[in-house]
Amino acid sequence: MSSKQPLKSGEKILFIIFGVFFALAMIGYIVLETVRLTSDEPMYTQTTFFDFSEDGLKGSEIYRKANCNACHRALRAGTSMGLSLDGLGSKYTAERIEKFLREPEKYYHGPTIDHGYPPKEAAYVSRMSDEELRLMAIFISELKADPGSSVAKTPPPGRSEFIDAMVGSFVPQEWKEKYKDIRDKPQEEGVQEKADE
Repeated sequence: MSSKQPLKSGEKILFIIFGVFFALAMIGYIVLETVRLTSDEPMYTQTTFFDFSEDGLKGSEIYRKANCNACHRALRAGTSMGLSLDGLGSKYTAERIEKFLREPEKYYHGPTIDHGYPPKEAAYVSRMSDEELRLMAIFISELKADPGSSVAKTPPPGRSEFIDAMVGSFVPQEWKEKYKDIRDKPQEEGVQEKADE
């Protein structure tokens, strides 16, 4: 019968360091959750919003019943397996979203992972009625985002010294001549279809 070998001093030090880090992580988690649960103010700035029309509400019902949130996040709920839909309405029009939902592979001119025709996982979307697809596209198009948020098409208002320095340093001159800086365009209401295509 072998006896237990005592820990060496290096092993003891590693266990102590691990224990300290674990204890600090647990204390930090408890403090964070306590602050989050007791604070009246949100911890993070909310950059996505929605104001649903009657058709948008119907579309959200179709979205939930079809269990689309098994792959997508919308209204800050669902999973992140697929694209987050929050803020997508600030990038694309309802018509463009509907075109994608109706025939995604034709729209992309190539195969998609889950959307399309059977046996793809989300093939049920392509089998929805025209009215259901229209309503779901309206719902998604009404998920908006503030300019400058990570899910918005438009940059934040004003100039950024950091972005200007990066563009000045890393963008080739021929790109500067060929492309226009989106920040130089006047901020317009709505989304222009031609800018996306």
